[in-house]
Amino acid sequence: MRSEFIGMDVEIQSLGCGNFCGAIVDESKNTLTIRKDSREITVPKSSSEFLFTYQGESVLIHGSEIQYRPEDRIKKIR
Repeated sequence: MRSEFIGMDVEIQSLGCGNFCGAIVDESKNTLTIRKDSREITVPKSSSEFLFTYQGESVLIHGSEIQYRPEDRIKKIR
């Protein structure tokens, strides 16, 4: 959770947007923007779960756990 998310592939499990996979292209305090095919979809962190594959391991993260500005998230989460 302390690494940079932009550029990572992720599977989204969201109440509002459904389930899909894509690459993260932007992050704010409350949202992640995901590129799926040729579209960009903004997904709220608070009501979503994100399945990241990091260093060969799958990690499921609840959006409320990462609901910080990107620069603050990297500092706060240990």
